[in-house]
Amino acid sequence: MKRTLIRLSALLFTLHASLAGSPPKDFTQENPEQRAQRMAWFNAARFGMFIHWGVYSVPAGEWQGKTNYGEWFMEETKMPVSQYENYARQFNPVKFDAKAWVRLAKDAGMKYIVITSKHHDGFGLWPSAQTDWSIKSTPFHRDPLAELATACKQAGITLCFYHSIMDWHHPDWGTRRAWNDLATGTPDMDRYVDYMKAQIKELITGYGPLGILWFDGEWEKPWTHERGVDLYNYVRALQPNIIVNNRVGKGRTGMGGMDKGQGVGDYGTPEQEIPPTGFGPGVAWESCMTMNKHWGYNKNDQNWKSTEVLVRNLVDCASKGGNYLLNIGPTSEGLFPPASVERLGEIGKWMKVNREAVYGTTASPFPKLPWGRCTKKVQGKSTTLFLHVFDWPADGKLLVPGLKSSVSKVYLLADKKHTALKTLSSGAGLGISLPAQAPDARSSTVVVKLREELRVE
Repeated sequence: MKRTLIRLSALLFTLHASLAGSPPKDFTQENPEQRAQRMAWFNAARFGMFIHWGVYSVPAGEWQGKTNYGEWFMEETKMPVSQYENYARQFNPVKFDAKAWVRLAKDAGMKYIVITSKHHDGFGLWPSAQTDWSIKSTPFHRDPLAELATACKQAGITLCFYHSIMDWHHPDWGTRRAWNDLATGTPDMDRYVDYMKAQIKELITGYGPLGILWFDGEWEKPWTHERGVDLYNYVRALQPNIIVNNRVGKGRTGMGGMDKGQGVGDYGTPEQEIPPTGFGPGVAWESCMTMNKHWGYNKNDQNWKSTEVLVRNLVDCASKGGNYLLNIGPTSEGLFPPASVERLGEIGKWMKVNREAVYGTTASPFPKLPWGRCTKKVQGKSTTLFLHVFDWPADGKLLVPGLKSSVSKVYLLADKKHTALKTLSSGAGLGISLPAQAPDARSSTVVVKLREELRVE
């Protein structure tokens, strides 16, 4: 018996030593099949909600007579950190209703929500055990991220967190601002990374499973490619199926958002723009865009994009194989601005009719279409083209240039009876006879069911 115990102890010690000495898993070496499975929900979703919310919503974009501020309030005003911290004492979003937020997103046709757990000002929207510079330093004695996690789970919406790598508030961020009057000593990036990882662990283990960890603020010199790879692997080790955007690394080229050179992460992040063309099969990307001019709440910014522009942006992204992440900047009370709510409702009405032409689609086979965009679905040997017509032809004749495949049926998606439309194939492509009136002036969908394999010249 004693000999057995000794052998068992030796075995346990060997196992422990083996595990302790084993190198950490490199998730960047994932095979294509594993990656495709992990990215499947993201590539099918096509539409998500971005939420920029924090103590910067208290001044609502205005300070010392200027009204052009948003989530970069601390940086752009050069306000001393000790003064900026006063906004936390005024942040009391008593009108916040997680279920209402999630319902607005779901009714608009959005499949996921990305909310700022921490922006560049370092303030955490959850009661972090790592710092008092979080929701627990406000009069609001609730955890909005926990409430959103519950509401998202109930509604079938995927919850995701935005987390800033850069931190203007923390004394150890390498490029400490001169106006950080609370910081002392010399910045220590290793110590800062330990702090950031501890916060990220709280988020991933306390509110998950999460869909995406959406990093930002990677462009300053203290952040390196090596740190990006390490952070990517750290996050994936905590939740192997999570998706991480490319801003975890250093490969992103400006607002274009795609990696060049040494990159790491699962997808590209164009900002405030939609690429002229897609990036080919297997390249995932998502355009994040504001509804007006600011990400964070600015009470004076009334430069709202029209619903037509927003719908067409969504279609444009899907037609190029990408996602559309549309931003909301809630007020310090916890409300979505009325103009945002109005547009979400209008997008939702459009999506109820046209969602089949958005979710689960892939990029257009046509390099360019003069009247709109196209998305595609391939299921087995069956191919369906969804023609998103922005400019309804006055003569009722729509030409799909270069389409050589024979079709089995063509109809309007808005027509519940799927009444067949007349077609005529020619050397120029497929001609379709449309009714005089467009079902929706913003974008109407014509469904083209192909009889054979897709052929486009």
